[in-house]
Amino acid sequence: MGSMCAASVRCYAAALKVGTLLVDLDEARLPLRHSHHRYRIDGPNGIQTLTVPLVGSTNNMATPLRDVLISEHGDWRRLHWGALYSAYGRSPYFDYVADDLSRVIHGSQRYLHEFNSQLHELVVDFMDLPLETRQSGGDNLPEGVTDLRGRIAMKRPDTLPIGNVPYYQMWQAQDGFKPDLSILDLMMNYGREGILILAAMTRPPQGGYSSSL
Repeated sequence: MGSMCAASVRCYAAALKVGTLLVDLDEARLPLRHSHHRYRIDGPNGIQTLTVPLVGSTNNMATPLRDVLISEHGDWRRLHWGALYSAYGRSPYFDYVADDLSRVIHGSQRYLHEFNSQLHELVVDFMDLPLETRQSGGDNLPEGVTDLRGRIAMKRPDTLPIGNVPYYQMWQAQDGFKPDLSILDLMMNYGREGILILAAMTRPPQGGYSSSL
């Protein structure tokens, strides 16, 4: 799949199922980037979509992800950090990850894939996920790899065999459980135990199914 920004819990469940994540930096087929520079969190005012602004000339589907540049317009780093603090400042694991997360959010990354990669590494390290991440280029994917580019975390629902497993969320008392938020939500609320939620999401329900992941 392409480089994704604080990808959804659903994306991480799919990746954990196979244990290896190939990131295609030559991906240039997805319009307007969608989850490549957006992530969803839940806070006191409900679900909020945070967007990393991109340099206009690179925000089109013809530009490979490796060349997509971040714009510093609008003081977005401060706004993202404020939203994350408001949403998760009192969560069980915020204090343990806050310094590292702040360094990524307030970093000096020029390219979107750099920002995304640093967030991903933080998540994998902090949650201790047995997940190998490698970079690939173009359409020459290794044999046996399931291509999820454009199939997961897009605007249209996918048909992958991944279920929603409710877990404790800071603000669920207001509107109930909210599925498919950023992995940051699960990390803040569950820490390393979040792997149990991810594993349960790909477990066959009663009756069973076959997975191609």
